[in-house]
Amino acid sequence: MKINTSTSVVVRIVLWLLMLLGGAIIAINIDKNSPLFQSYLFHTISGILGILVITLAFRAAANGGRELTKGRVGNIPRLETNRLVTSGIYSCMRHPMLFGLTLLPLGWALLLGSPTFITIIAPLEMLFIIFMVLVFEEMEVKRKFKDAYETYKKDVPLVSFKRNCLHELFKSKKVSLIFQHSHYTKKHQLSLLKKFWL
Repeated sequence: MKINTSTSVVVRIVLWLLMLLGGAIIAINIDKNSPLFQSYLFHTISGILGILVITLAFRAAANGGRELTKGRVGNIPRLETNRLVTSGIYSCMRHPMLFGLTLLPLGWALLLGSPTFITIIAPLEMLFIIFMVLVFEEMEVKRKFKDAYETYKKDVPLVSFKRNCLHELFKSKKVSLIFQHSHYTKKHQLSLLKKFWL
């Protein structure tokens, strides 16, 4: 099966996967005799936190990616856009998927329960991902969308920690479906939300 995408996207995905796997291998080799790494309690707590962080990372990636598909017009490579997207979560922040990309190393580290990965390697990987987005991603969209992107950049921050933006970024597809059905009363919507979150 051939996937039609650009070389730059493939390179970024390969680098990202190498960081995740390489970081895990290095950290586990460093931690294998550590008492903390051998603690069941530590692994239980870090595993639960890891699942939570990975869930948030995938939600951010899914919500950003779903909105980004609006920028695909015609037959273009997969994971590429040819139209600037400024709606939905992209009206709050320019790089919402950055949250998903940067949270994944931390979630993976927590899931593996490696103290070295959690405290040293994952933060370094997160900084590298942020650097890649700031340098390569920003250059690419400036080149592609020119003045339209410069105008957008003046109005919309790189990322936003505003509550409504984070809600939009991390919302569950199931939760958003509840609010799309206008026949639900507010009381019914709240009871459905409780079922999903509790």
